[in-house]
Amino acid sequence: MSLALLALRAIVGLTFAGHGAQKLFGVFGGAGLEKTAAGFDRMGLRPGKLHAPLAGAAELLGGLALALGLLTPFAAAALIGVMTAAVITVHLRNGFWVANGGFEFNLVMVAAVFALAGVGAGDWSLDNAFGIDLAGAGWALGALAAGLVGGMAAVAEGRLYTRRETASGQPSHLRPHPS
Repeated sequence: MSLALLALRAIVGLTFAGHGAQKLFGVFGGAGLEKTAAGFDRMGLRPGKLHAPLAGAAELLGGLALALGLLTPFAAAALIGVMTAAVITVHLRNGFWVANGGFEFNLVMVAAVFALAGVGAGDWSLDNAFGIDLAGAGWALGALAAGLVGGMAAVAEGRLYTRRETASGQPSHLRPHPS
């Protein structure tokens, strides 16, 4: 069981960390922070200069924490938040299947981190090494709730920011493009 949890944590966590590094540093074929921020602006996650580094940091740090098995439910909550915002702003309108740009992959990743928050990081983890016992249904549900609320709040804040900008007469080239 410990080996299986380590493998799951490492693969899922390092995948998230890599995705965050793409956003923040432009590695692994990523856009980097400036282009990611501009993309976030276009998607309505405004201001992109705020949301892009927060999303990138949540993925990078949350992914590394998950891979190491450190404060697993908190890492799960951060990662669920990023996936929630991604689904709402990009993938939901495309349906389920990732081949059509849908949310299939995001849902699988959320399910994986939810499960890890529920069962715990396992014996081969920093949580175990430090005697941190943050596992169980309550922790998993808490991570899910915090992630869903956080992701929805980020999207709502971005949309409110856009409305305030539009109402104040912000130049049209700074407004998000309709999808």
